[in-house]
Amino acid sequence: MRSRLGTGRQVMNDRDDRHDGALLGRVALVTGGARGQGRAHAVRLARAGADIVVCDVTAPVETVRYTAATPHDLAETVREVEALDRRCVAVRADVRDLGAVEDVVARGIAELGRLDVVVANAGIATGSPLAEMSPQVWRTMLDVNLTGVFHTFRAVLPHLVAQGSGRLVATSSIVATTGARNSAHYAAAKAGVAALVKSLAFEVADHGIVVHAVMPAGVGTPMILHDEVYRMVRPDLAEPTRADAEAVFAAGRPRPGLLTPSEVADAVFALVTDRVRLRSGEALVLSNGMD
Repeated sequence: MRSRLGTGRQVMNDRDDRHDGALLGRVALVTGGARGQGRAHAVRLARAGADIVVCDVTAPVETVRYTAATPHDLAETVREVEALDRRCVAVRADVRDLGAVEDVVARGIAELGRLDVVVANAGIATGSPLAEMSPQVWRTMLDVNLTGVFHTFRAVLPHLVAQGSGRLVATSSIVATTGARNSAHYAAAKAGVAALVKSLAFEVADHGIVVHAVMPAGVGTPMILHDEVYRMVRPDLAEPTRADAEAVFAAGRPRPGLLTPSEVADAVFALVTDRVRLRSGEALVLSNGMD
């Protein structure tokens, strides 16, 4: 079952919750936290009182053509969290490496004392027709966007089971249900995330652990705001611009433009604090008018 927030505004408008201490004394882990949605999650949870563990690969990923996050980006996330008087542990790590993710978890718990909320957010986006897609492009997509979620949850579950509580959120996508041109590998990975979450909910229910997915439509981050995506959605133009691409994203929708990272972060905050009441295993859809 999925719950739908067409524009995200029901969650986004609840601004007073940003300073209510809903997560005071808690620790949250965010993967892919150097920029974009990941940074927004880290800052949003810090504003609710959580201390933060954040990791990112901060290096180019093979098959990905857009500019990767950098160590400077990761440091900026730390700066923004610490500006809210929250502690922040930042680690460079690749979610494709289970051992590296386990080290992130161990370091976070060692320095901050506990772990309560986990946002498996790290992801990539590439585009290719399936008939022309290389096995490496397929494998890299699933390794990051699906296996990376498995690694994250696998690394944290022993700790959460031992303490008898925890909130898990994984980033899926509305493309998992709608499909999209040149995105079969991305859609397959994100559909896998939703299925993983649904199944995991049965396994962790007796341990006080709740797990959800968030399924946003297009979000205005460096992952999609680059030339490859512009060419993918506007193949009729020789040198399409962001404005050209956004016209396609907005076509036929009641609300123009892309979702913002803060809107998705507000939705995740709502999930981990029960502002949105969903059964464990369900997905929260931020459709932005995309069916």
